[in-house]
Amino acid sequence: MDREQGKAAASLPDLGATVANSGDDSRWCAVTEFLGQVPLLQCLPGSSIRRIAEAVQVKHYEPGDYVAREGEPVDGLCIILDGQAEVSAPANTEEANRPDYVLNKYDYFGYGTNSSVHQVNVIAVTKLSCFVLPSQYGHLLQTKTIWNAEETPESHSLMEQILHLEKLEVDIFRGFTLPEAPTFNQVFGGQLIAQALAAASKTVDCLKLVHSLHAIFLIAGDNNMPIIYQVHRERDGTSFATRKVEAKQKGLVMFTLIVSFQKEELGFEHQAAIMPDVPPPEQLLNMEEIRERRLTDPRFPMQYRNSAAKKKFVPWPIEMRFCQDSKSQHEPSLHYWFRARGKLSDDPALHRCVVAYASDLLYSGVSLNPHRKRGLKTYSLSLDHSMWFHKPVKADDWLLYVIDSPSAHGGRGFVTGRMFNRQGELIVSLTQEALIRRAKTPGQTPRPKL
Repeated sequence: MDREQGKAAASLPDLGATVANSGDDSRWCAVTEFLGQVPLLQCLPGSSIRRIAEAVQVKHYEPGDYVAREGEPVDGLCIILDGQAEVSAPANTEEANRPDYVLNKYDYFGYGTNSSVHQVNVIAVTKLSCFVLPSQYGHLLQTKTIWNAEETPESHSLMEQILHLEKLEVDIFRGFTLPEAPTFNQVFGGQLIAQALAAASKTVDCLKLVHSLHAIFLIAGDNNMPIIYQVHRERDGTSFATRKVEAKQKGLVMFTLIVSFQKEELGFEHQAAIMPDVPPPEQLLNMEEIRERRLTDPRFPMQYRNSAAKKKFVPWPIEMRFCQDSKSQHEPSLHYWFRARGKLSDDPALHRCVVAYASDLLYSGVSLNPHRKRGLKTYSLSLDHSMWFHKPVKADDWLLYVIDSPSAHGGRGFVTGRMFNRQGELIVSLTQEALIRRAKTPGQTPRPKL
């Protein structure tokens, strides 16, 4: 056990006294933080956990007391706060096959039973304290999305629907590439990053938020298949938590993500980065408006305009407004404003996942800008991607994305990025390396695969 984990363990036995003796605000914060450590609850929206913290009651038991009796009514979800309890199998079970086991801190019972009565006896082994969520609040455990306690996924923006995951088991989630979302030849890298981050976020307490992530792309994903996200709990401390996520299709790991989360705290502050002087988003055109202008612009050949008009156009779930005109398309840099379309649920973790999704849009392609010329066909593939979140972010408000490519060499392009809010605060810093190659032409000797 490391020092921070030991400190966390040493402080937990005092939580019962904190809950019993502190003021309302301190009690609510302590309860919320504790409930955020319970694996059953971590996949719930943060708003649900906060409401559960307001509704739970504390019950205390002496050694030998019955916490629950077989055949008696279930009065709600019971979570062990301090101490130990012993569970015994039903009385009608054969004696030789009656496994008894111990419940410890964060374990629970009374939820998910197939009847309204307890199926086992639960007896306090030591002095025992429990949080009890009365049955009338059971609906808080049955939310239909991982981000919002009240609504269904269909009522949310497309971006939020893309980031809705199906929980299969504790630490195992399933994600999809929605038909309404823009698709590429393989699963979009930003989708993998964002969905994997969403899965990891649902295994830590809601008071800890991602501050850094590091992704490795291994093999291309299939848009037509679900993606299984397996979360590994690498470390849990008082202030920080670390998760590793593996994304799988056909039993193969196609993508890995290492994520570090931190509980908010005060500290030293400075910002040397300065936001570029660019027009505000209200003065710029979005992608749909640019497309419409090109379809009617007589300076473009009629063949091009007819071809573009026939192509199916699916608006991206991220609205983008470019600060530069076409004259700067050969420069190794790009500036654009972006925001999620529609209103997002008020969950800080969701907004960081949305920013992670948007971070891979048009990112690595900037390293190809100086090399573009008529007739040249290229392709690119992300190799790795890193992000650092410096300050809180609202992904449905405008953010300025500043992208630069300082180097390309050996078939790889390197890009850096910075994201600023409208107040000029640096919100996110990013780096990525991508494979950039000339597209293979018919009859050309095949290139080695990645």
